[in-house]
Amino acid sequence: MCPLSALGPLLPITPCLPLTVGSLLQEMELEPRGNGLEPVGHYEEIEISESSVNNGPEHIGPHCFELLRVLGKGGYGKVFQVRKVQGTNTGKIFAMKVLKKAKIACNAKDTAHTRAERNILEAVKHPFIVDLIYAFQTGGKLYLILECLSGGELFMQLEREGIFLEDTACFYLSEITLALGHLHSHGIIYRDLKPENIMLNSQGHIKLTDFGLCKESIHDGAVTHTFCGTIEYM
Repeated sequence: MCPLSALGPLLPITPCLPLTVGSLLQEMELEPRGNGLEPVGHYEEIEISESSVNNGPEHIGPHCFELLRVLGKGGYGKVFQVRKVQGTNTGKIFAMKVLKKAKIACNAKDTAHTRAERNILEAVKHPFIVDLIYAFQTGGKLYLILECLSGGELFMQLEREGIFLEDTACFYLSEITLALGHLHSHGIIYRDLKPENIMLNSQGHIKLTDFGLCKESIHDGAVTHTFCGTIEYM
């Protein structure tokens, strides 16, 4: 296994315009419908349980976090870098994944993928799998508070290096194999393995992320037949 110094410097996070919780909620509260705008409704079918993740008496909500920058965005929401401003872990930096219920509830598969990711993040704890710290919701949005991974995507590291030395490739592959093995031991298969879904922490170790396409409760040689994944890697 190669030393961490052989991995080269970690990728910086590009700063964006400062955001506030108010501006985030205003931006995400309305969605285009036809020729006008309608408020996002309540979607009980994709409710998530907070008590099993948010241990202790502290009430966790958007008010507990200061938005620092946008880390990424997609069709269902955005990921922000945030700082906790009250209660336990005050001052600590996290990644906040904000998902729009209205978008997710339109498709049964998307609802199932969201529920699967939430369940897996709660159930599986491993040094090479991203850690879910808090989970909560409002009327129109789901929030997952994850550990902040400042090393960026493995994809970006590979793009910057061009090619990994054999020792470096073995280092990453060893950690990826351990993460996948841990999932398999829990009856979970990971079906979207790609460099974009592998993050690096500040020490250069990998963290597997994005569990929406995972399949749960697969044991005793069971086989799935769903065609899924990212087309560029299939």
